[in-house]
Amino acid sequence: MKLTKIVFPVAGHGSRFLPATKATPKEMLPIVDKPLIQYAVEEALEAGFTDLIFITGKTKRAITDHFDTTLDIGVSNITEKKKKLFEDMNNLIPKSASCIYLRQGEPLGLGHAILQAKPVLGDEPFAVLLADDLIDSKPGALKQMVEQYNDEDSSLIAVQKVEKKDSIHYGMIESDNYDEKLINIIDIIEKPEPETAPSEYGVVGRYIFSNKILTYLQKTQMGTGNEIQLTDAIKDSLNEINTFAFQFEGIRHDCGDKFGFIKANIEYALKSEQFGKELKSYLKNRLG
Repeated sequence: MKLTKIVFPVAGHGSRFLPATKATPKEMLPIVDKPLIQYAVEEALEAGFTDLIFITGKTKRAITDHFDTTLDIGVSNITEKKKKLFEDMNNLIPKSASCIYLRQGEPLGLGHAILQAKPVLGDEPFAVLLADDLIDSKPGALKQMVEQYNDEDSSLIAVQKVEKKDSIHYGMIESDNYDEKLINIIDIIEKPEPETAPSEYGVVGRYIFSNKILTYLQKTQMGTGNEIQLTDAIKDSLNEINTFAFQFEGIRHDCGDKFGFIKANIEYALKSEQFGKELKSYLKNRLG
């Protein structure tokens, strides 16, 4: 079965970025000149997804507006260069794809956010992409995962090695074959203390799920942070759903963290044709 549906949970408050996110969605914060959510959507389109499902909440109107056709290219004094830019901005979503916007009425966690998409997911497998996990890779991390996914009754989760001290920020997996690109998951724990982390592999915000995961999410009780944790549903489903971790190729930037966000801006600016050379010279002079 071809994968076509992907969920973008974008209803979170972005409290770690206050005051910047008081009225602006964190997913609209730019890496150089492009918002995080646009990088996420471009990655999904590259991987072949056509049904883009956004789970939104209060103060998220800017995300909806961003993907609308809103720029007026009929203004008489507009330059050809700007006209081309406006046309590109009005066509961020190709005609072959569609945007679906659903609301998460209460901020009850990632698992709860995904459940809001159930009415439009039907019985198909689907992907989930977290925009604040920015992955620099060619091909995109999600496309790499789609190429590995061949069983609609299984699930595939992106992971990377993390320092044990950082386990409190991740869902951490346990396996018996860490040397493989596809790692069979036998257990997963949400944000364990370093001394109890089962491995050094943490979950990153890319998932492809069997539709059966929705049944487990519906049964999941409130967990860490008094939220419905996706990790808990995955853990409960392991006896029924074959679930694998995938070690993608690429560099991941944690843009949900302020310093990670700053580093991502520097890295993307350095490789930019427009800014790279000048920024490298500036940093060299500034830092000595």
